[in-house]
Amino acid sequence: MSMNRREFLQTLAIAAASGFALDSRSALASGNAGSFYDLPPFGNVSLLHITDCHAQLLPIYFREPNVNIGLGQSLNKVPHLVGENLLKTFKIRPRTPEAYAFTCLDFENAAHTYGKVGGFAHLSTLIKQIRASRPGALLLDGGDTWQGSATALWTRGQDMVDAGKLLGVDVMTGHWEFTHGAERVKQVVDNDFKGKVDFVAQNIKTNDFGDPVFQPYVIKQINNIPVAIIGQAFPYTPIANPRYMTADWSFGIQDDNMQLVVNEARAKGAVVVIVLSHNGMDVDLKMASRVSGIDAIMGGHTHDGIPAPIIVKNADGQTLVTNAGSNGKFLGVLDFNVRSGKVVDFKYKLLPVFANLIEPDAEMANLIKAVRAPYEAKLAEKLAVTEGSLYRRGNFNGTFDQLILDALIEVKGADAAFSPGFRWGTSLLPGEAITLEHVMDQTAITYPQTTLTEMTGATIKSIMEDVCDNLFNADPYKQQGGDMVRVGGISYTCDLRQGIGKRINNMMLNGKALDPNKKYKVAGWAPVSEGVTGEPIWDVVSGYLRDKKVITPRKLNLPKLIGVDGNAGIS
Repeated sequence: MSMNRREFLQTLAIAAASGFALDSRSALASGNAGSFYDLPPFGNVSLLHITDCHAQLLPIYFREPNVNIGLGQSLNKVPHLVGENLLKTFKIRPRTPEAYAFTCLDFENAAHTYGKVGGFAHLSTLIKQIRASRPGALLLDGGDTWQGSATALWTRGQDMVDAGKLLGVDVMTGHWEFTHGAERVKQVVDNDFKGKVDFVAQNIKTNDFGDPVFQPYVIKQINNIPVAIIGQAFPYTPIANPRYMTADWSFGIQDDNMQLVVNEARAKGAVVVIVLSHNGMDVDLKMASRVSGIDAIMGGHTHDGIPAPIIVKNADGQTLVTNAGSNGKFLGVLDFNVRSGKVVDFKYKLLPVFANLIEPDAEMANLIKAVRAPYEAKLAEKLAVTEGSLYRRGNFNGTFDQLILDALIEVKGADAAFSPGFRWGTSLLPGEAITLEHVMDQTAITYPQTTLTEMTGATIKSIMEDVCDNLFNADPYKQQGGDMVRVGGISYTCDLRQGIGKRINNMMLNGKALDPNKKYKVAGWAPVSEGVTGEPIWDVVSGYLRDKKVITPRKLNLPKLIGVDGNAGIS
């Protein structure tokens, strides 16, 4: 008996509600799983989009945030919707595969039911399927691809470079790629990518003469229609990451130059203009309102999985703004109908990549097996078992972040600890073994040194205020797109109605008010200054796990939030 797509989704929903796990082989053998990915072609220009894969070649669990607060003009608006608020806005039924993909609701049960997401072999199969019905479709990679795993770190991104080429990426921009160093990025672009992948970034120039480091855009023909893809690399790379890694390059948002590049591409015949962006969605929304002539901004960096485009009005018309999640978990498909030299209609779908429902591509699976083979035994080392779910996402803390903080405080003998508000990092379910690979998924960066620093209470507050302003500044152009620094050992309140210097209050350590003049020992990791020495963070965390053997559920150190009543960014 065959089922249509609606019947298949209903079956999955019933399975979720009943707590039954879906058997991937049975689903594939029945021939029904493919109906989930039936996407009829539309129009004559198609663009496929991945972003923020963070070097995850294999299927993973990834929990979406339960806190993603928007304030001011972003209050209760996309992308600052989570949980039930997101489902209601996009008319997604609870307890369905889509609800699992786009929210954190009932994460553990849903994960057991629907299984892991992503995986480049599964993504490859899906891309080939979609491309087969859309001749000439381009595959765009929004960056943060060469960083986020042990193998990407140990191969200097080569595993992901090879996987991206095999996946069929046509155009790419970047961010964490630059933490491999300018020389390494240029080496890949000038050699591995030559004649195969266009690396574009209109906002990266040399410090001395302002010359473009990469081509700002490329014009590709899709069904004889000229389509311009303009690159917008992460504008705050030298601030959010070590400056010395790209010492000779300048970045920035560069609205004025973006407008000039758009105009130039149009003058050269581009009928459709796309910006492949790593700005973060709030920045993309503002840019779309200020720069005219862009048909769509296909964005990344903030890891927002947004089911439908946001339409932004500007002086010359409108721009679609999309964001395609992270970790290889989604494939964005944007179809345009172009007639008489202009876009007349569009359709968009953000497809979750359910590993249980897609047969892995054999060629990609073989590549993944080959690149992992030298490291497999090391990656599989069982360090401990977790009794609770471990995850990173959320504006203020995650359970894996808390585990890192706990390890830093105990191993370093610190009073308190800071851990960066990174948004990458895979999730684990209760009862799973924590392997070295899982630790590396949270910590694999090229500047992993841990530190122990004496700081006054006033300095601690100043650091927290600065990071908090980066997250909650009213102007998106002054935000850098990460989450709040994770804080261990210190409790505090955070008043989001206030400005910089006044948000962080009531700071307490061991039941006593933090003394602004007293010095405290503060552990941390990921220093952006050059020449810092210290034990790598993965060694600190791995040693802690080996000693504990069993990790009890983490109690999150979260601030008491003030001024967020009714905020749709809190589930």
